[in-house]
Amino acid sequence: RPAQPLSPSNLGGAKAIPGDGLDEDTAKARGTAIHLLLEYLPTVPAADHGALAATLIPDATLRADVLPEALATIAAHPALFTADTLTEVEITAELLGRTMRGTIDRLIITPDRVTAIDYKTNRVIPARPQDTPDGILRQMGAYAHALAQIYPGRRIDTAILWTREARLMPLPPDIVSASLSCTTIP
Repeated sequence: RPAQPLSPSNLGGAKAIPGDGLDEDTAKARGTAIHLLLEYLPTVPAADHGALAATLIPDATLRADVLPEALATIAAHPALFTADTLTEVEITAELLGRTMRGTIDRLIITPDRVTAIDYKTNRVIPARPQDTPDGILRQMGAYAHALAQIYPGRRIDTAILWTREARLMPLPPDIVSASLSCTTIP
């Protein structure tokens, strides 16, 4: 059987700082819901946000938990949620001698720069980029590596959008590439 494609989000390493306080299923449900809201709410007028949120997230309790966080994130970074940015961008590239497939939450492409932004819904957020869990840094390193192949000659930047605080954290290229270089694939 041929080797399965690598996934940037499954390259090993921690994904959260201890103390998040949520069980894995709850954390995944919150993350999926917030991702859906950040993908679709910016495409409709504000007056339609409630109705669209109800369609996307039928569970009223979950919706009440995540909708304010998503709306605050969009309000804090309106330039990230314009029609000029791309959302849920599928990429395929070579990584560590294998095919890698992944999805970038938000991609901004300009003539000289490409910026990949990943949404993270963790409750405990690192104060500094270097305190970001290795699994997240490896994921962003994989995106940067892939985008450099797809967009040669352009500057590649990565950032995490921590939705809990609506905080955009640019990641220095050296720390994402160093984390990726520590990845070993069985």
